[in-house]
Amino acid sequence: MATFDDDDLAAFHAAVADAKPLPPSDRVHLGGPMPPPRAVQRRADEQAVMHEALHAPIGLQDRLEGGDEPNYLRPGLAGSVLKDLRRGRWVVQDHIDLHGMNREEARTQLAIFLHECLNHGIRCVRIVHGKGLRSPGKMSVLRQLVRGWLMQRNEVLAYCQARPQDGGEGALWVLLRGKK
Repeated sequence: MATFDDDDLAAFHAAVADAKPLPPSDRVHLGGPMPPPRAVQRRADEQAVMHEALHAPIGLQDRLEGGDEPNYLRPGLAGSVLKDLRRGRWVVQDHIDLHGMNREEARTQLAIFLHECLNHGIRCVRIVHGKGLRSPGKMSVLRQLVRGWLMQRNEVLAYCQARPQDGGEGALWVLLRGKK
């Protein structure tokens, strides 16, 4: 650290003797802590996945009606996973009701819902697709579509038909993978 003698101090005072304070300013002082860093690439990847899920065209598989099998278990998982889901051993943590939506709206809302559940660590959900009682021919279009969509999603481990008091044929219980 530098030391100053009396001559240096006198020279400094002589140099700043005419100095006047600046007039007050109406500027805002932006101080404070810096925001935490953002994972820009991860955010871009998540947005790309959401965009694909929301805007990808509906393929032939989506348009075909599948069988009436009300359950699914991802290959490689133990049968006890589906058995536990059927028996209600998983607590339903959230739900979505797709009643009255067309297939595009339902697909979009389902993708957003599953994405949010995954981000918040929600593992078990109920998806209400309806029984088709108000549909032409009393046939639930969403029932078949939702089942097909769920089987295509990597975060879905299993699903089964909900109990009668939880929607029965008009709803599914879905088990999602844990948050990574």
